[in-house]
Amino acid sequence: MNVAFFLTPKSEVIFEKVSSTMRRAMERMEYHRYTSIPLVDDKGKYIGTLTEGDLLWKLKNSPELNLKDTENVLIKEIPRHVKNKPVSINSDMESLILAAKSQNFVPVVDDSNIFIGIIKRGDIISYCYKRIFEEDDSNHFSEFKNMTKIS
Repeated sequence: MNVAFFLTPKSEVIFEKVSSTMRRAMERMEYHRYTSIPLVDDKGKYIGTLTEGDLLWKLKNSPELNLKDTENVLIKEIPRHVKNKPVSINSDMESLILAAKSQNFVPVVDDSNIFIGIIKRGDIISYCYKRIFEEDDSNHFSEFKNMTKIS
């Protein structure tokens, strides 16, 4: 199976440019109720993930910083502590699942490292759940049918 099957395209993803402000990122994350968002540079290349923790640590480590001043802090000035590794759109399922083990979402990039979307861990789990239990149910049904023929 191709990882593109799970892709939520960039047009449907909340992400932020590193040239944007801390205030904008905080407001968008709050509005959408996200704890982390992908970051891209001005050319659209994926460069990392911004988390609520990154924002909180920036506030904690900058005692002079108040909410109003966050309008003047660029995202590229905020140290990031989480390294969400992207997968290529051409990656295999094993690479995707390994990345999703430790990430709520897996950024997806093309061959030029241009951000093209994300794959949510929940979508992978839902797919696997359906595959396992649909197959399991059909196997049980087949066993049941075979048992009734014998009787």
